[in-house]
Amino acid sequence: MGSSVASSPSREITTAEVLDTADRLARAFRTDASRRDADRDLPHEQVRDIARSGLLAWSVPHEYGGPDVSATTLAEVFRLLASGDPSVAQIPQSHFTYLEALRLQGTPEQKAFFYGEVLAGKMLANAQSERGPHPISVDTTVLVPGPDGYTVSGRKYYSTGALYADWIVVRASLSDSADGFEATTATPKALAFVPRDTPGLTITDDWDGMGQRTTASGTVLLDNVNVPTEHVVPFSGIFSRPTTYGARAQLLHTALDVGIASAALDEGIRQAHRARPHFESNAERAVEDPLLIQIAGDLTVSVRAAQALLKEAGRVVDGAGRDTTEDSAAEASIAVATAKVAATRASLEASTVLFELGGTRSASHAGNLARYWRDARTHTLHDAIRWKVQHIGRWTLSGEHPPRHGQI
Repeated sequence: MGSSVASSPSREITTAEVLDTADRLARAFRTDASRRDADRDLPHEQVRDIARSGLLAWSVPHEYGGPDVSATTLAEVFRLLASGDPSVAQIPQSHFTYLEALRLQGTPEQKAFFYGEVLAGKMLANAQSERGPHPISVDTTVLVPGPDGYTVSGRKYYSTGALYADWIVVRASLSDSADGFEATTATPKALAFVPRDTPGLTITDDWDGMGQRTTASGTVLLDNVNVPTEHVVPFSGIFSRPTTYGARAQLLHTALDVGIASAALDEGIRQAHRARPHFESNAERAVEDPLLIQIAGDLTVSVRAAQALLKEAGRVVDGAGRDTTEDSAAEASIAVATAKVAATRASLEASTVLFELGGTRSASHAGNLARYWRDARTHTLHDAIRWKVQHIGRWTLSGEHPPRHGQI
């Protein structure tokens, strides 16, 4: 990708225009989503379409020339994209998360530069997850100061979208010799923005997940990579004060799950109209079978509840963004966690029940309808809801605020 493929977004862009663009992209992505999944055909052209649409710049603040769309609108954008192809939709998720980190922690000069890159159609992608027995608060990837900035070495996994991106955002611990950064944790972290063609940076397409097959969530290897000082943004400070950073990140993940649930319900309806009625129902068509009607009704309640909670969570996040306090930030995290629980359950239910609606023929390998469940099950493993339920329960019973980290 690059500046030649992007359209310049207007700060006057309306919500209707944003959603129309997202819907157009979703419909285009849906056309060949099943084949891409079956063949693991990576969606390079679809990612270029996202860049050309101006979508990547939709959260850039007004003062830097962007449209600065609301979290509510951005969540609906991701829901629409995921209803078309959830793998394609997941690819730019970390792009928006790191734009928010830049907004919270970047210098004016860093914001001007990187927002300018994004306005030109450049995409960011994450390199943050690590494996091993070390504590989650520590990255074994370390930024080491040198005469010309920093060097960084390490290995990152589940780097969704890195294969398609222009900038790889590497989360790393700061060595003890690093100065200029406030040590807000025992091991302060920073974000290194690294161009994808930087010597020493290697992206390996080794993702073999059963679902979300074309996200290219592979491995990033960093071998003594040079990073200029102006490309390093403090990270730990985000969690030293109330922000909506984690809530915004999780809101987009929630939108992906709601999009999968919505698409699976739509697919189940199509399959029901093709299915043969059960002989005991005495119905001429499957959609007239009272027991199938009950199943469809129950599923509709689950999916529509998840859709409604996603919108409500977006509104709470937007409110907390306008007036960020300890209480409002906590309320935003709880609202998003609640929506995430509902979305996880709805996506798994819808992607299973669609086979009940469709009957035996819906289980054909050629139809590849299992992709809905594979996508839902794979993506919902990203951040298990069992701990979210705990935080919601503590908030409900005692008003206890959830922890500050990027996953609630």
